[in-house]
Amino acid sequence: MKLYNFFRSGTSHRLRIALNLKGLSYEQIAVDLRKEEHLAEAYTAINPQQLVPTLDIGDTRLTQSPAIIEWLEERYPDVPLLPSGLLERAHVRTLAAIIGCDVHPINNRRILETLRRRFGADEAAINQWCGTWITSGFDAFDALIAAKGSRGDFSFGDHPTLADTYLVPQIESARRFKVELGRWPRLQAIDAACSSLEAFKRAEPSAQPDAA
Repeated sequence: MKLYNFFRSGTSHRLRIALNLKGLSYEQIAVDLRKEEHLAEAYTAINPQQLVPTLDIGDTRLTQSPAIIEWLEERYPDVPLLPSGLLERAHVRTLAAIIGCDVHPINNRRILETLRRRFGADEAAINQWCGTWITSGFDAFDALIAAKGSRGDFSFGDHPTLADTYLVPQIESARRFKVELGRWPRLQAIDAACSSLEAFKRAEPSAQPDAA
C-alpha cells in the first residue's frame, strides 16, 4: 500500500491510525499542502479532488478517508474498529460523524485559506472560527459518551474504535487552534489512553517523515 498524505492533515492522521491499528504496512508519500503540491497536475491525476489522503492498493486508488476506513474494516476485519451490535455500531459511527461531518470539514485547510484570502481573516479570527465548531462538536461527543455511561478507557468500550480514530486527530487540531481542552476532561482522558498505544504514537503528526 502507498499512502499519499500530509503529516498535519487530520484526515491523513485518522487513516494512519486505522492502518496502524489493523497492523498494516504502508509506504508514505508526502504531499506538501504548504507548497500546494495537492493542486499540481501530478497529484490531480492521482486524486481528482486534490485532497489527501489517497490510498493506493495496487490495482486501484481509494480516496475520502471515511470510505477508505470502511473498506479497511471490511477487507481486514480481524482487528475490528466497530463493535458487533447494530445499535452499538450506529453509536460509534455517530461519534465519528460528529467529527468527520460537522467539525473537520469546516475547519480544514481550504476553508481556512478562503477565510484568509477572500475575507481577510487573521490568525485570531481563524482560531475563533475553528474553536466555535470544535467546541460544539466536542460538547455533543462528550454528551453522547456520558449518556452511554462509563464503559472503558476509550470512546466506546475497552479498546479503540472508529470513534477514536476521528477524535484523536481533532484533539490535535484543537491544540493547534488554541482551544482550551479543560472543558472536556473525559475526552482528554480518552486522548491520553489512545496516545499510550503504539498505533497512535506512530500516527502522530510529529512522528511523520515529512513533519517539520
